[in-house]
Amino acid sequence: MSLDTDTARRLREGMARGVLSFPLTSFREDGSLDPDGFRAHVADRLAAAPGAVFPACGTGEFHALDEDEYRRVVEIAVEEAAGRVPVVAGVGYGWAQAVRFARQAEDAGADALLVLPHYLVAAPQDGLVAQLEQLAARTRLPLVVYQRGQVDYSLDAFRRLARIPSVIGLKDGHSHLDRLQRLTLAAPEGFLFFNGAATAEVQARAYAAVGVSAYSSAVHAFAPEIANAFFAALRDGDDGTVDKLLRVFYVPFVELRDRAPGYAVSLVKAAARLRGRPVGPVRAPLTDPSAADLADLRTLLAAGLDLVGAAL
Repeated sequence: MSLDTDTARRLREGMARGVLSFPLTSFREDGSLDPDGFRAHVADRLAAAPGAVFPACGTGEFHALDEDEYRRVVEIAVEEAAGRVPVVAGVGYGWAQAVRFARQAEDAGADALLVLPHYLVAAPQDGLVAQLEQLAARTRLPLVVYQRGQVDYSLDAFRRLARIPSVIGLKDGHSHLDRLQRLTLAAPEGFLFFNGAATAEVQARAYAAVGVSAYSSAVHAFAPEIANAFFAALRDGDDGTVDKLLRVFYVPFVELRDRAPGYAVSLVKAAARLRGRPVGPVRAPLTDPSAADLADLRTLLAAGLDLVGAAL
């Protein structure tokens, strides 16, 4: 596989024209999967013109899905996308389990896989590369690797993983920009890089300065008007609008997100519900926001939407 595959080209084109959308997985109040709610949510995301859709990843509570639910979620995303944008499904845990999910994603029609950080154990660099080699040998889909948490590639390990034929990109969640700059300079031509920091917009300028302009947007899952306004302002060099959106919405959102573990997902889902979207609650071990935090979220969301001329 080469970096000029159709999927890599489509991702490159998509990340130049819009944010990367990570849809929420819809659950009913009893905790069961809500396929119809998820379909409606994905359709709404696609109507807001993302560059690509990444179902069953961190924001989509991959960790909480069984294999049948996972396959259904990916199937729905593929059906709704209908070839308009690439669909990149999350896989994770150890490589043996990742392969099981990869096969479900293949059968569901996904275009590529996002390899999420593995579960629990710390691992040396050789093991991190071997994990990818084992997965790559067992799936026909191209891979985007995600370094975050306990997965943090050295320059040598990155050079090795970039030589795996099916690895087409890296999503970074560490924000070690000096190291990331070294990785971009060592990468083969055409290799894809994505800003995967939590609430990536806050660091989008810094990432762009080292050559990584594409980013994932959790905000797109509940306020695509804000996410798209920020993307356009950043792309067009409209620093005044970028500063205003950061000051009024994004930085206060990060401060609210940091009040409790898991709010990076829980607040996003709560904000989608505030806008009438059928996404339901989070699954344990995550918990929904407190009443006080939900009230602050409502106020903040209304201010952000007002800034871009949209209504709650």
